[in-house]
Amino acid sequence: MQDPFYHKEKRRKKARMLDADAWLDSALYEFWNSFGRGYRRIEDFFHAFRMRGIKRFFVEILSDAASFGAIGAVIVLALALPAFQATASGKINNAAEVSVLFLDRYGNEIGRRGIRSDDSFPLAKLPDYFVKAALATEDRRFYDHFGVDVVGTIRALVNNAAGDNGTQGGSSITQQLAKNLFLTNERTIERKIKEAFLAVWLEWHYSKDDILKLYFDRAYMGGGNFGAAAASEFYFGKKITEVTLAEAAMLAGLFKAPTNYAPHVDLAAARGRANLVLSNLVDAGYLTEGQVAAARRNPATPVDHALKAKSPDYFLDYAFEQLKPLIASSRSTSFTVRTTVDPVLQSYAEDAITSVLREQGEQYDVSQGAMVVMEPNGAIRAMVGGTDYGQSQFNRATASLRQPGSSFKPFVYAEAIETMNLKPTSVVSGATRCIGDWCPRNYSGNAVGNISLISAFAQSINTVPVNLSIQTGRQPIADLAHRMGVATDFEVTRSLALGAASLTVLDMATGYTVFANDGLQTPSFGITRVTTARGDVIWEQPSDAQHERILSEQTVRYMNEMMRAVVTSGTGRRADIEGVPAVGKTGTTSDYRDAWFCGFTGNYVAAVWLGNDDYHKTKNLTGGLLPTVAWQKFMAYAHTNIEVKPVLGVDFTPRPFAIADAGDGQTLAAQAERPPTLQPAAAIKLLDLADELKAALLATGDGTEVAALAVTAAPAGNL
Repeated sequence: MQDPFYHKEKRRKKARMLDADAWLDSALYEFWNSFGRGYRRIEDFFHAFRMRGIKRFFVEILSDAASFGAIGAVIVLALALPAFQATASGKINNAAEVSVLFLDRYGNEIGRRGIRSDDSFPLAKLPDYFVKAALATEDRRFYDHFGVDVVGTIRALVNNAAGDNGTQGGSSITQQLAKNLFLTNERTIERKIKEAFLAVWLEWHYSKDDILKLYFDRAYMGGGNFGAAAASEFYFGKKITEVTLAEAAMLAGLFKAPTNYAPHVDLAAARGRANLVLSNLVDAGYLTEGQVAAARRNPATPVDHALKAKSPDYFLDYAFEQLKPLIASSRSTSFTVRTTVDPVLQSYAEDAITSVLREQGEQYDVSQGAMVVMEPNGAIRAMVGGTDYGQSQFNRATASLRQPGSSFKPFVYAEAIETMNLKPTSVVSGATRCIGDWCPRNYSGNAVGNISLISAFAQSINTVPVNLSIQTGRQPIADLAHRMGVATDFEVTRSLALGAASLTVLDMATGYTVFANDGLQTPSFGITRVTTARGDVIWEQPSDAQHERILSEQTVRYMNEMMRAVVTSGTGRRADIEGVPAVGKTGTTSDYRDAWFCGFTGNYVAAVWLGNDDYHKTKNLTGGLLPTVAWQKFMAYAHTNIEVKPVLGVDFTPRPFAIADAGDGQTLAAQAERPPTLQPAAAIKLLDLADELKAALLATGDGTEVAALAVTAAPAGNL
C-alpha cells in the first residue's frame, strides 16, 4: 500500500507543470499578437510613402543608384588602399639612379651616368612661354580644377569614342605627377582610380605652383632625361632659362610621348609636334599668331650628340660606384662630380693596350688587357678596363680577380727588409725548401744556391721569396699588402710569396704607390669634389690629409733600387725608357694565364695586366713581354713634354726639362703641364721626329745640338 504523502506530492508537481505550460502558451500568443500589431503599424507607416506611376520609376532608379554607388564606393576605397599606404609612408618613385655629370681633372665634361635630371631652376625663372606652352598643351584648366579635370576627362572620352586622339590628354597635370611620383605606367582602371585619389591628395597638400614645378622636374623627356632643365641641356646644349620659343615648344611637346617626339630620335616628328604646341598657344589665347610666326619659320635644331668626344667609360663606371656612398644621405638627385682622370693620359693608356694587342695579341693568343695609372699621391689618371667597352662593360681593372704572380713579390721582399734588416746586397739562400708536399720551382727549372737579394729579385727567382716568407711568416706579408693599399681580401696560402692571391689591377697599382710615395700610405681615389646641381658642395677630397708611414725610407730606397735592376738588367728590360727613371716588377702566373707588369716613375704609377676572359692559357706570354711593352709605350707618351721627377733610391739623373733652343743660345722652358690636346698619334710623331733629328745631327757630328734635342721627347725605346 502506497504512502498517501507520495500521491499528494505527485499531484502537486503535475499542477505546476500545467501552470508552466499555460504560461508558455499565453506568452507565445501575446508575442505573436504584439509582433503582428507592430508589423501592421510599420506597413501603415510606409504605405504613406508608396509611389505609383512615374514617381515610382524615379524612386527605384535613385534607390538602385544609391545601392550601386555604395558598393562602388567600397570597391574604390579597396582599390585606393595602396594609394593610402603610399601617402602614409611618404615613399615616392625615386629614379633608379641619380643624375651625375662627370668632369675631368681640368673641369671639362667627360660623360654622365644614371639619369639626367636637374631641379635647380625655380618656377619663376622658367621662360613664361615654356610654362604657357606646357599648360596650353597638357592642362589648360590646371589652375581651376581640384586635381581631376572632369571637363577634360569627358572631352577626352568623347574624342576617343570618335576616333580622335586630340591634342590634350584626359589626365590633368596633377594626375600625371601623381603617376610619376607613386604609380607605374600600366594602363588599368585600378591605376586610374589610384591616380585620381593621389591627384586630389596632392592638391590638398601642395600649392598649384609647387605641383607644376614638381611636374616640370619629374616628367620623363626622352633620352634618359627627367625634367625640362635636363632635357634642355641634352637636346639644345643650353640652360632652360635660355631656350627660344621654338625650343620651348619642342620641349613642351615631349610631355605627351617623349619616345615618339624626342628630336634626337625623329626630328621631323619633334618639329611637327612643336608646331602643334605653337597652335595650342594661340588657341589658348596665350600668344598671337604673329608672335609664334618666327618660331614656325625657324624650328628648333638639337645638338648633334654623335660629335661628342669619347668617354672613359670604364673609369666612369668605377667612379659612379665610388660616388654612391658619398651621396647616400643627400636628398638631391642631380650631381656634378670632379674626377681625377686626365683625358690625354686616358687616351695614351687605351692606345698602349689596344695597339699592343692588335699587333701581337694573336701571336701570344691573348685577347684582353687592363691598365690603371695613378700619380704617387693616389689620384687615378687613367683606367682601361678592356679593349672595347661597347662589346663588354666588364671592368677588368676593378672587378676581375687575377693572380699577380711575381709582381706580388715586392710585398714579400719589403716585409723581409723591414723585419730582417736585409740590404739589396745581402746574400740569401736560394735552395729549394718545401712547405709540406709543395716544393717551389724557379722559372728556368734550375736550383740556385746563395744569391744576393737584388739578383734574386731582378731574375725573379721563386725559391728566395718562398724562403723569406718562411722566415717572416705569410700572414705579416698579407697584412703589409693590405696596409699598402690592396683592398681585396685574399686567402693566405703557402704559395702566397709567388703571388697566388686573386687581386685586381687597381689593387696592384695602389700597392705600388707606397714605393713611389717614399713609403707613405696613398689610398687611390678617383673623385675630388661632389656638388649638387645648385652648386652645394656634398663632399670634397681632403687636401691636407696626413698619410700613415707604411715603410721606412730606407726600405723604400732598397726596394726601388731592386725594382730598377728589374728594368735595367732583369726580366723587365723592355720597360726601360730613355731619360726616365723607370722601376717595376714583372709577373707571370702558372700555365701562362696572366701576365703583369707593375711599376712607376717619379711621375706616375701604372699596373698592366694581359690575359683572356675565359682563363685559357696564352702562348707562353710572360710579364716581361707584352705587358712591359704596353707599360713602356704608355710611359714614353706620358713623359713627353713634362718635368721628369726622380725616384727615391734610384741613382739616376732625369733629363733636363727643356724642349728647344731659342736660337740665341738660351733654352726655352717647357709648359708646366702637357698640352691637354696632345693625343697618342701626335706623341708618336714627336718621338719619331726626335729620333730622326738626333740621327741627322749625329751624322753631322754636332753633339751639342744632339744633347739639346735629346730632351724633346722620350724615344720609342723597346717597342
